[in-house]
Amino acid sequence: MYTDKTNVLQLLSLMRAHGVRRVVVAPGSRNIPLAQGFTACPDFECFRVTDERSAGFFALGLALEGGEPAAVCCTSGSALLNIHPAVAEAYYQQVPLLVISADRPAAWIGQMDGQTLPQPGVFGPLVRRAVALPEVRTDEDAWHSNRLINEALLALRGPAPGPVHINIPIGEPFFAFPTEALPQERVIRSYGPDDEADVCRLMRDTLAACPRRMLIPGQTGPHDDPLPADAFPAEAVCLCEDLHNGPVRSRALRRFDLVLASAAPPRLEELAPGLVITWGGHVVSKRLKQWLRRVPSLTHWHVSEAGEPVDVFGRLTAVFRMSPAAFLARLRACMPPAGAETEAFVGLWHTCEAACPAPAFGYSAMGAVNALTRAIAGTAPVRAVLHLANSSAVRYAQLAPVCDGITVCCNRGVNGIEGSLSAAVGYASVSDRVNYVVIGDLSFFYDMNALWNGHIRTNLRVMLLNNGGGEIFRSLPGLRLAEAAADTVAGTHRTSARGWATERGFRYLPVTTGPGLEEALRLFVSPVADRPMLMEVFTDRDTDIRLLKDYYRSLRD
Repeated sequence: MYTDKTNVLQLLSLMRAHGVRRVVVAPGSRNIPLAQGFTACPDFECFRVTDERSAGFFALGLALEGGEPAAVCCTSGSALLNIHPAVAEAYYQQVPLLVISADRPAAWIGQMDGQTLPQPGVFGPLVRRAVALPEVRTDEDAWHSNRLINEALLALRGPAPGPVHINIPIGEPFFAFPTEALPQERVIRSYGPDDEADVCRLMRDTLAACPRRMLIPGQTGPHDDPLPADAFPAEAVCLCEDLHNGPVRSRALRRFDLVLASAAPPRLEELAPGLVITWGGHVVSKRLKQWLRRVPSLTHWHVSEAGEPVDVFGRLTAVFRMSPAAFLARLRACMPPAGAETEAFVGLWHTCEAACPAPAFGYSAMGAVNALTRAIAGTAPVRAVLHLANSSAVRYAQLAPVCDGITVCCNRGVNGIEGSLSAAVGYASVSDRVNYVVIGDLSFFYDMNALWNGHIRTNLRVMLLNNGGGEIFRSLPGLRLAEAAADTVAGTHRTSARGWATERGFRYLPVTTGPGLEEALRLFVSPVADRPMLMEVFTDRDTDIRLLKDYYRSLRD
């Protein structure tokens, strides 16, 4: 029989699935649920060693003998510190040693409770991975705990093997053992270039079982090695945003957010994939991520040369430690001929995207971004860089997909508004192309020192969307605030960039009407200029919000 502590049950199940079978258990009370589980499960070979310092080295010897990971389990407090010497030795010998420490609930650390000290991260840089599991009370806690355990167990073996620390808080009471069998937990596997046979077997089996397949390449840098357009199999739907710089951008479905916004629940079920494959960086669309997290029985694979298990949809089962080009070559080789279900799935996505009307916002912040991307597309040849600030600017750009020849940059690593302009100015200062910046008012005024820093060249063109605050915050669904609080959240202001732009030597182009926008854009996108330009587009915040909501409402009607 086993404990009723979910995080402990998850650990036991996943250790068994990942092949960690030899466990050294030191005596104690807080680790009783762990000790009970290891000794009750016939798949574990247990060794009892009283001295934790000796137990750590004993486990090191077990791992050295067979080359497979071995674990050492201890109670809370100073018991864990005694395993430190063995951890250091395992780190420098690259031995897969798993340290499992029971802990008191976090609320009691530092409160003069017995056998307590800050245990998470106690081994510092001498472990390949250190995770502190949550006490599981919700479904999200269960997913989080499962992911952390999988990440830790994957780190044991590589790419460079070494010690890993899993810390488990166990609250009272913990002497009950009502569970008859270990649960079946989601297992995340990692595959490298040397796992050719396993990769081919997995691909063939999964592709045959999942005729509805979806590829989602995320953000790539401007100089990432682009994949050839024919690298992407026609037997899958490919969705990507403008932040993906590569040939696939011109042939992928880029208005998928509109498809999801307009689809009724029955149609969403028809559009749902069985297999999703991702690589690259962030995806902007919150709607896509939330939808895929709700798709039942979804299988997610992630391609990452570094082997990072990015579980963005909560359904990750495999990580491929290889380049996207190498992965896609294997995928194409294993892809079965398209059957009726695959053809219907791919066709439905293309049909739904074609049915979404092109946005026509009139004079507004969204209309200005659309007009800019069209104007850039009209220059010949198109050799431009489009820098998108975070928050509204990057989302508005997705409503008007950019054309070929435009490299798109955006600080999506953390998605903060600080530094959007400074990064663009730095890029433009050494670029041989025209660099356009689309930025909202809060982002601009927060980072206006970017223009003071110098290094400004005539190839810089800034489109500042000024509607007196951060309207994206006011449009959050379900948000109801008093006016004073709403103004604080949105950063309401009455500031113009005119003085700062002209003082810094920019040609200043104020825009307040649709015809004025068209006239200013003709100058703004000219390939030759005698100085940098700043176009300040003044719009009404309430109108921007209304037009955007009306457009999405029209998609559903």
